[in-house]
Amino acid sequence: MPRKATTPCAAISTQSLYNKVMSLFPSDSALNGLAPVLDQHTRIVLLGSFPGEASLAAQQYYAHPRNQFWPLLSAVLDDDLMALPYLQRLTQLQRHGIGLWDVIAGCEREGSLDSAIRNARANDFDTLKRRCPLLHRICFNGKTSGKYAPQFIEAGFETLVLPSSSPANAQLSFQQKLELWRQIIADLPIK
Repeated sequence: MPRKATTPCAAISTQSLYNKVMSLFPSDSALNGLAPVLDQHTRIVLLGSFPGEASLAAQQYYAHPRNQFWPLLSAVLDDDLMALPYLQRLTQLQRHGIGLWDVIAGCEREGSLDSAIRNARANDFDTLKRRCPLLHRICFNGKTSGKYAPQFIEAGFETLVLPSSSPANAQLSFQQKLELWRQIIADLPIK
């Protein structure tokens, strides 16, 4: 008949195993970002901070209906991305040599505001040069992601911090944002 373990060592190893198993599952407040949209033809990467609640729920970049990201890029590229289903938007962006990602891989946050982000973990940007050998310019969608610009400058990339496309950023009109967002493709031939 098998005996039950009663030694402290058995209790410790059981607790240790439990802790290891539980570490595989994020806590209720831990959020993980979206996969990058990058390929070997990417010349420009647009980096946001971290997806909002609507984007996480839809598993789509800039899914909030009032976020101006897709209308701004449609105007910049003179390509009606808004008329396309999400996956076709991504394909079309890649045809233009543009990739998407966020600076934060995971965090804790209540709501969608960047100011509520806690315990942020940055994405692994060392992979960019390998995955995107043609990458030249990193554009940051807002000030939170723009805080990472110095490390990209140090790595030899051209950077541009843009006004946020978020509906929370109402300081500039759409037209004022568009004038600044047009710099995304300035001096770069876009397909």
